[in-house]
Amino acid sequence: MAKITFHNSYHVDLKELMRVYETNYAKLNALLPHKPEVGEVRCYQAAHMTYQLEVSEVTKYTTLVDICQSDEIAVFPLPTMSVRLYHDARVAEVFSTDQLTRVEPRYCYPNDKMVQKDEKAQVNRFLGDWLSFCLRHGISRAPINISPQ
Repeated sequence: MAKITFHNSYHVDLKELMRVYETNYAKLNALLPHKPEVGEVRCYQAAHMTYQLEVSEVTKYTTLVDICQSDEIAVFPLPTMSVRLYHDARVAEVFSTDQLTRVEPRYCYPNDKMVQKDEKAQVNRFLGDWLSFCLRHGISRAPINISPQ
C-alpha cells in the first residue's frame, strides 16, 4: 500500500523572531552614534575587512540603516542590507537585502528567486551573528562617544 506523505508548511516562530529582533536592536545601537542623523556613516575594521553602517532615514519612531561591506575587493562579501530600527518597540529587522527589495515573513517554495521558506528568519539571524562579530572583533575608524540612552 502506498504511503501518503504530507509536508508541513512553514510557520513563523514569532517568539524566536522577536527575540532575534530585540537582540539585534541592542547590538546595532551599540554600533551606531547616540543620536544618529541622516547621512552619518560608521566604518568598522574586523578581520581585515571593512564594514559600513550608513543612516539613511531618521523619523520620530524609526531609523533606517544601510549595511554593506566597503572593501575595494571583498574576499567574503557581506550582502547589502537595510535594517529598520523601531525605537518604540526596541526591535530591529532586516527590511531589504540586495536580492530582495522587501523581505517577506515567509515564502512559498520553490519560487522564482529561490529564497528559503524562512528567509526572513535566516537573514535576521545572520544580521545578529554579523553584529556580534563586529562588536567582538571590530575596531571603529572613528571615535565612538558612549552616552547614556
